[in-house]
Amino acid sequence: MSGGFFRGTTADQDTRFSNKHAKLLKSQKFHPELEHLVDMTKVKMDVMRPWIAHRVTELLGFEDEVLINFIYGLLEEKVVNGKEIQISLTGFMEKNTGKFMKELWTHLLSAQENASGVPQQFLDAKEEETRKKQEDTDRITRELKRAKEKEGRELDQERTRRTRDREDHGYDHERVKMLASAIIWVHVLSSNYCRTTRLIM
Repeated sequence: MSGGFFRGTTADQDTRFSNKHAKLLKSQKFHPELEHLVDMTKVKMDVMRPWIAHRVTELLGFEDEVLINFIYGLLEEKVVNGKEIQISLTGFMEKNTGKFMKELWTHLLSAQENASGVPQQFLDAKEEETRKKQEDTDRITRELKRAKEKEGRELDQERTRRTRDREDHGYDHERVKMLASAIIWVHVLSSNYCRTTRLIM
């Protein structure tokens, strides 16, 4: 006691806590990825936060903002220990803890190795997304081009048909005129023949 007040102890100073912590470290199973510490100054957390929120919600089946923010807080240290974080999360995530930590640590280790601070899997996914968008754009462009070419061919065919119809109509009209003239001439010749015959008789 100092100055009339009890002096508290920190968790690190409390041997009961340290012993319990040590037992948890020995009793729990950790994925090999968690053997490595992560330098969070090399990780772009703006990219990691959405993934953490989505993955936690996916594993739990519901959104737990308190837990998500708690995980963000655990990752605010300059250097973080995956095993200690797993112990801290086990009470919240239970059977999903190991799976989540393996995925999280894989991304964090990858991120600290990349100059961009972004996990390689995220970069690959973004590249794949961009590639698919480009493929979709190219496909739509090809389809529009084919549709335009088809429309052009149909217009050409329609013009050709109309031209042919006009030509056929003109040809038929000329035939009608010629036939009419022939009929008139036949009629004239027939009349002349009849008159000539009567005169002879």
